[in-house]
Amino acid sequence: IEGQWVAFPNHSQVENAVFDMVVAGRVTADDVAIMMVEAEATTKTIDLIAAGAKAPTEEIVSQGLEAAKPFIRILCEAQSKLAKVAAKPTGEFPVFLDYQDDVFAAVEKLAKADLTKALTIVQKQDRETKIDEVTASVKEKLTSDFEGREKEIPAAIRSVTKKLVRQRVLRDKIRIDGRGLRDIRALTAEVEVIPRVHGSALFERGETQILGVTTLNMLKMEQQLDTLNPENHKRYMHNYNFPPYSVGETGRVGSPKRREIGHGALAERALLPVLPSRSDFPYAIRQVSEALGSNGSTSMGSVCASTMSLLNAGVPLRAPVAGIAMGLISDDVDGKIEYVALTDILGAEDAFGDMDFKVAGTKDFVTALQLDTKLDGIPASVLAGALHQAKEARLHILDVMNEAIDAPDEINPLAPRIITIQIPVDQIGAVIGPKGKVIKQIQEDTGAEISIEDDGTIYIGATDGTAAEAARALIIGIADPKLPEVGERFNGTIVKLAAFGAFVSLLPGKDGLLHISQIRKMHGGKRIENVEDVMNVGDKVHVEIGEIDPKGKLSLIPVLDDAAEASAE
Repeated sequence: IEGQWVAFPNHSQVENAVFDMVVAGRVTADDVAIMMVEAEATTKTIDLIAAGAKAPTEEIVSQGLEAAKPFIRILCEAQSKLAKVAAKPTGEFPVFLDYQDDVFAAVEKLAKADLTKALTIVQKQDRETKIDEVTASVKEKLTSDFEGREKEIPAAIRSVTKKLVRQRVLRDKIRIDGRGLRDIRALTAEVEVIPRVHGSALFERGETQILGVTTLNMLKMEQQLDTLNPENHKRYMHNYNFPPYSVGETGRVGSPKRREIGHGALAERALLPVLPSRSDFPYAIRQVSEALGSNGSTSMGSVCASTMSLLNAGVPLRAPVAGIAMGLISDDVDGKIEYVALTDILGAEDAFGDMDFKVAGTKDFVTALQLDTKLDGIPASVLAGALHQAKEARLHILDVMNEAIDAPDEINPLAPRIITIQIPVDQIGAVIGPKGKVIKQIQEDTGAEISIEDDGTIYIGATDGTAAEAARALIIGIADPKLPEVGERFNGTIVKLAAFGAFVSLLPGKDGLLHISQIRKMHGGKRIENVEDVMNVGDKVHVEIGEIDPKGKLSLIPVLDDAAEASAE
């Protein structure tokens, strides 16, 4: 906020922030180790940067982690003081180990060579199939030696697998699929993969494949929120789906789970800073990320697919955004703790590693990041190094995405066309009409959808521009009316029948009377007993203003062709 990291900011302060961060940690011997980070840029970040504020680059975010340490220390010390005077005695609880040392030693001796070979297989399904075969073989050979303890064998095999993966990375700097520490898997990107939707894109990184689908609609379709947060509506809605088939399984597909909600929220936070304003792009946007295949960081794949899908839908993003998942493996190597950061982690590296660190951003700054660790804490210097390593990968991914789409496309013809007009606030009631009568009639007559804001801004949406323009002309006619003149002709709608004639709507809120004597002319001058016999409410009639009395009431005459006029005479 104004070039300074501010601890515990209130809502009004956050409104002027370029970056918002939540950091958790613990006090170590002489430092504070970071355990969790949730952070994102704000919707005002780009405007604030343009006005001279510092962009939240990797260096600035690293400084934020350091700035959080003194406050974490104070809070931890306060908790310790409270615990000394109020905590209950520490209880002792039995520990049930997954396996005993003798089982681990037997498994390692029997399976180490086969597992080491299996862990060099690049394809996920082939690798897991081979590991399952090794597991089955080891269980068969060791079951008799550990009768009654059979459940310890699979747990020990998993532990041996984890040890082999970690040692190979730390000592040889080679990963499961043969990549180096900074290597990214093969990337592909394409747009317009589904022709019927407003925008779509497919992003693939190795075996992780994400389909992004964008839908645009009127602002009145934005999500209404009822929470303790000051924000009461959400115009950009990001949904993330992770069906069982994405990992080669079958299962029930129902309501979204905690993981799906969290991943969707992370991808949403990553894209919010680059979305155009309501005034520049008056649409509600629903973005769906479908995980078609999963082997590492579908949430960051969703960021990439969503960026391309939004551009394909014609959303003028202020900058493209890409994301990458980083991992960390640490252990004692020759008597020294060594930390190794991994770029673009696999699912297995996430499971066997010590950290999952997701970073999204533009080419210039970070828009969102999330960190979870299994360690007691990670030095801030290690996280700073991982941030810079992530930027290298992000820039490479952005280059691939730009090859697929580097600017917003034209809005899909199937998406609604929305135009914006401004009317005086005191004319809002006239446009709406009693019980919404006027606005409903405009929508019925033109087929357009109309949404009115409290400040007099009106959004008109229609599937074609002609309908939207027709609705705009009618609204302007009400909000800035011109007086009707004798001789003007209208294609009106009958809105009410009476014994003495029919009331015809010429414009929303402007009716005129077509007297029964004039109706006779439309039927060859024949006598008409009941108007209902020759007309119905809703019928269209071509009329002309014949007279305007001093009170402004309109008398109408029918517009007849030559043959009808001769017959009437």
